Amino acid sequence: MILSQNFYQGSTRKVAKALLGQILVHETPEGISAGRIVEVEAYLPKNDPGCHAARGKTRRNAVMFGPPGYAYIYFCYGNHFMFNVVTEKEGVPGAVLIRGLEPVKGLDLIVRRRGKFKADETGLTNGPGKLVQALGILREHNQKPVFKKPLYLIEGVRKEKIGTTTRIGLTDGADLLLRFYLEGNHYVSVKPGADRFSPGMKKKLKAALLKKAV
Repeated sequence: MILSQNFYQGSTRKVAKALLGQILVHETPEGISAGRIVEVEAYLPKNDPGCHAARGKTRRNAVMFGPPGYAYIYFCYGNHFMFNVVTEKEGVPGAVLIRGLEPVKGLDLIVRRRGKFKADETGLTNGPGKLVQALGILREHNQKPVFKKPLYLIEGVRKEKIGTTTRIGLTDGADLLLRFYLEGNHYVSVKPGADRFSPGMKKKLKAALLKKAV
């Protein structure tokens, strides 16, 4: 079932945690691809200097001030797009960045879009820029509802515990504990300073993904 617009209307922190385990789906002429959300970052409407809306409304962030349940997509570091969903009630600029997905449908399409098949297959969707490319999300999806096709979220299942850390790659608001992820999930992006997967674990992940593709 597609998540309704009301799902996104709560506080940004609450919606961010609720998004974990839900399924992001994109229907295109190429086919359907989807991934289970395993990592997010919350950007709050107040007392959050890391939020794009912290300095007021601009042409770029205008969608954040609109109704909840809409996509906020922007170009980052000059080489990839980032996908966010708008939260809070209209006029209150909050958003959640989707940072990591576990592929659940359209694996062949995801691999083709990413352009490579690495030994560590978590590299397909374990980062915000990677997952946007993997699902074929484009700039044209900006300001479009995520409670309607073709780009939408459906109800998923979450059994894992939720982990919490500071957000990644920020200087402003770097001390805020607003990154949430599913503990133990191998598709969570690696936070700087954390241990990376061992060669043995990479082989197991590759074997499991190849089996899923059959």
